[in-house]
Amino acid sequence: MRIKTIATVCLLAMALLLSCSSGPEWTPLFNGTDLTGWTLVNGSAEYKTEDGAIVGVATPGSPNSFLATDSGYGDFILEYEARTDRDLNSGVQIRSISDPDINNGRVHGYQIELDPSARAWTGGIYDEARRGWLYNLECNPPAKAAYKPEEWNRFRVEAIGNRIRVWLNGVPAADIVDEMTPAGIIALQVHGIGGNTELAGRTAEFRNIRILTRHPERYRLPDTRDIPQVSWLDNRLTQRETDEGWQLLWDGKTTNGWRGARLDHFPEQGWTIDDGVLTVQAGEGAESANGGDIVTVDQYGSFELEVDFKITKGANSGIKYFVDCGLNKGPGSAIGCEYQILDDEYHPDALMGKNGNRTLGSLYDLIPANALRWAPDESTPKRTNGYGWNRAKIVSRDGHVEHYLNNIKIVEYERGTPEWRELVAGSKYRDWPGFGELEKGNILLQDHGNEVSFKNIKIKNLDK
Repeated sequence: MRIKTIATVCLLAMALLLSCSSGPEWTPLFNGTDLTGWTLVNGSAEYKTEDGAIVGVATPGSPNSFLATDSGYGDFILEYEARTDRDLNSGVQIRSISDPDINNGRVHGYQIELDPSARAWTGGIYDEARRGWLYNLECNPPAKAAYKPEEWNRFRVEAIGNRIRVWLNGVPAADIVDEMTPAGIIALQVHGIGGNTELAGRTAEFRNIRILTRHPERYRLPDTRDIPQVSWLDNRLTQRETDEGWQLLWDGKTTNGWRGARLDHFPEQGWTIDDGVLTVQAGEGAESANGGDIVTVDQYGSFELEVDFKITKGANSGIKYFVDCGLNKGPGSAIGCEYQILDDEYHPDALMGKNGNRTLGSLYDLIPANALRWAPDESTPKRTNGYGWNRAKIVSRDGHVEHYLNNIKIVEYERGTPEWRELVAGSKYRDWPGFGELEKGNILLQDHGNEVSFKNIKIKNLDK
């Protein structure tokens, strides 16, 4: 009996060893000859097969068209090759949704970008018909350089748990953490071209499409920190963020760590906390006249700060740093450098100041926000999500300061230089001695009398 038991255990061990050593079990999603397993959803662009590839053809008057898998997928590793004709945008949807009961079946969800434009964001992650860019490549120059225009490009996408990683021609391209859609279809995109007849007939092609759904976690590529990770978790830190020294400045539930700019406690009115969102309520449009500004209890000098914000129509607010709460003894807001939050279209402040230096993302009344230097798309010098959630980032390091809007740099300057002081002398801050030159200061969220919401407020203290 004992010999049989030992033999059985040995056989089971051998079977397990063989199963583990057999390698990944890839499944082709395209048979190389026809479109079996795929269905056209949205749009009217033609999809056909040629020379072992799926070919999508741009069609005037058609919206974005998608050739979608008949099956949905949750955790997987996806590999494919793709190329597109000059100037024709495309991409591959993953974990996406096309439901007749939602927006008339409009495909929405994560898209692995195929972008032949000058910005070169191929391999980035775009949230189609939902939140916009989740990971552009302005933070990852090596991936921008990895794209080969009008040639076949190799993609690897690992969607495992709440993490999605992308490689482009073997180069790490994107890394996000997000929980909005854990499963869904895969779909190939031909971007709408409107009435642009010059793009009519141009193609996006896909081949060697295969997926691994059995134990993908066993075959994921090793973790590296070669590229930034972008998290879209609400009021939570990823393990990498924790390891790198990030801390939540707001816990999503309480007023801990915050007080009124002119109080020793949090304001009793004018601010609300609801379902992980901190909102300054609408007043009559005056500075700090309703609930008043709120500031961090602690002060910061060198830091990286991220804040997600959502404006209402015509709203004005701001994120201030290097704030001296005791400097302004009169009415109005506390004094500090300000990352402007504004509805540029409907608030009159956008047309005031100089050269747009009071518009969204600007260093208020000092330096206008402009992304053309870093994202050369002249039609969209600032990328905003309108009245959806936008992300502000401020980096302060030893006097050097940068503003980012939705992960694109829009302002850069040096504090304390002769150029800085000349800039201040020509602004509304000329009467505040040493403006913007504190070694440390509070961080402030502004009450400007309009409803604006905040979440995901986190900081990395670079002074430690």
